[in-house]
Amino acid sequence: MNLLGVLMEALASQSINTIKTTLIWLLRTTWIVGTLPILIALLPSPCLNSFHTLLLSFAKRGKIMPSSSHRFTVPQSFFLHFYLLAVIWTTTLLMGTWYFAYKVTPLSTESLSYLAAANHLTGGSLVFSLHKSRVSSIDDRLNVWKAVFLLLLMEIHVLRRLYETLQVFNYSPSARMHIFGYLTGIYFYTAAPLSLCTFCVLEAFNFAADQVAEFKVEGQEMVSITNFDLWGYMKPLTRLGWCQWTGAVIFAWGWFHQLRCHAILGSLRERGDRTDKYVIPRGDWFEVVSSPHYLSEMVILFNALVYAFVADQSYDHYLYLYRYYMPVYWLRAEGPTLQYGYFSDLWYFIPPYIHFLELGRTLCNCNSFQVANLVFAAAETHRWYLRKFENYPRNRRAILPFVY
Repeated sequence: MNLLGVLMEALASQSINTIKTTLIWLLRTTWIVGTLPILIALLPSPCLNSFHTLLLSFAKRGKIMPSSSHRFTVPQSFFLHFYLLAVIWTTTLLMGTWYFAYKVTPLSTESLSYLAAANHLTGGSLVFSLHKSRVSSIDDRLNVWKAVFLLLLMEIHVLRRLYETLQVFNYSPSARMHIFGYLTGIYFYTAAPLSLCTFCVLEAFNFAADQVAEFKVEGQEMVSITNFDLWGYMKPLTRLGWCQWTGAVIFAWGWFHQLRCHAILGSLRERGDRTDKYVIPRGDWFEVVSSPHYLSEMVILFNALVYAFVADQSYDHYLYLYRYYMPVYWLRAEGPTLQYGYFSDLWYFIPPYIHFLELGRTLCNCNSFQVANLVFAAAETHRWYLRKFENYPRNRRAILPFVY
């Protein structure tokens, strides 16, 4: 590679890492800023009653919002906007990241050897391209596929929520939510999927842009539908470690319980019913908490934390390190790799799971906001049930069984 090419790659790499670092800190900051007021309002102090009331006025929606409070509100049926946005945005991120992972971050020795040899024969750089230079270590490639898996779970989740909004829930015509809560929901379903793939999303979309540019130059003959390798896209997901699949099991547990709880809530009001009649929901986790759909959401969130923070010490991971250490080290002999958003040639001194902690911290901030929001809403919903129904079961807690 000539000197000009090296300089252009270095400038592009530095620019992308600067943008990535800014994006990560911007996401973390907004999650923390959104979480702190809720945590303060949850403190059981008489001095904070006025602050709690103020925050509640922004957070109220549905049955807990008085029918007379229609100023600066929108219909609760606008929840549909959240899930339409979430499906479109998550699908875009998933497709871009998955394609990037398949093309640039293979997990097989054969793929690595082929790419290196092909690149050497065509006169390119040893690491094949700028895209591969950023994810050339086995840890970075595994982390890209972990992000794909998280986005896939997110896609399954928001698709179901979209279906429920359209087919299961029948919102009361008087049900409203504050415009601030509506805008918060729009931000959440934009930022939450992005928080799952912050460490590779810029590379993924840059790669996609390069592919589009190449397609315009080369023409349609470079595209062949018959050569679509479905198993090649799926196989790396089957090689993820035990903690990723443990997280997936936890996700499925919470996902199915939320499905059942939403079905129970949806059955309380017949489709087309225009009245504001409410009844006590019963069945499944409703027997122990007032907001089991929020509890199941917390279970789903817990899956992401298990996924991100538990060190993958499985046999397969060490097998990867053993099989790929020498070929990857050879590929990395003359180029930098990505570490915490910066460049370093010392990647092999870092524990296998340490790269993913960048994603873990962002996920923790995102999940803390959502958990705080769910607990705050569940507490107010529980108080509403107790005021509304004299015969409301006293053994039920707000959101945590037998605790709170």
